[in-house]
Amino acid sequence: MEWFTDILVNVFIAAAILVGAVWLSSFAGSQIRALGKRHADLDETLFGFLASIARYTILIFACIFVLARFGVQTASLVALVGAAGLAIGLALQGTLSNLAAGVMLLGFRPFKVGDYITAAGQSGSVKVIGLFTVELATSDNIQIIVPNGDIWASSIKNYSVHDTRRAEWVFGVSYDSDLKKVEKILHKLIEADERSHMEPAPFVKVTNLGDSSVDFTVRVWCDRGDHWNFKCDMIRAVKEAFDKGGIDIPYPTVTQIQVSN
Repeated sequence: MEWFTDILVNVFIAAAILVGAVWLSSFAGSQIRALGKRHADLDETLFGFLASIARYTILIFACIFVLARFGVQTASLVALVGAAGLAIGLALQGTLSNLAAGVMLLGFRPFKVGDYITAAGQSGSVKVIGLFTVELATSDNIQIIVPNGDIWASSIKNYSVHDTRRAEWVFGVSYDSDLKKVEKILHKLIEADERSHMEPAPFVKVTNLGDSSVDFTVRVWCDRGDHWNFKCDMIRAVKEAFDKGGIDIPYPTVTQIQVSN
């Protein structure tokens, strides 16, 4: 009768431990997820991952307590679980490195969904930031899946962080051109385009004497969203203005000399 009573007590305590662990794990998980939702600048994926870790950790400890309550030697069980975890970690070290890199990316946030980046030799708009991979979409809408470990181990260029970008061109004119006139034409085109920022001041200077041309470097700040169209439109505007102003744009020529015997 005493043995049966001990069994009932242990079963009752074990059930209480399991019920409490399930409730506590759910509560801890919900609180961690809620923390991520309260901070819009933090990624919810990271908090979902942390919530799962907390939940399963509590459940594992609860199972160990239950087994100990029934007299099972948990020390050897813990050692077995540790050895199994080590073996699995060695077998999946590449995957785990991507997981660790994913946690770092979600924690430090060098980029977010919607940013245009270059990393690990790939460029595109960020569509999904996962725990193991990042999904990019190229400018022609091709999907690229990049392992997080490759991204974290490489330099990351984020073109979407700052509101403004600097556009840069190099325009070559012939050596016979009036350089002051060229500089005036370039300044006029810059000032006429509403996308140009006057602060910082535009840079228009002769920076190189080439084999067949005098090269002007032009640098102008603009809004991030205008950068690409601004660069393309300015190239066309400069060509048309040079033609109208009689400014020659030279091109390399090769002179062949024929020697007769």
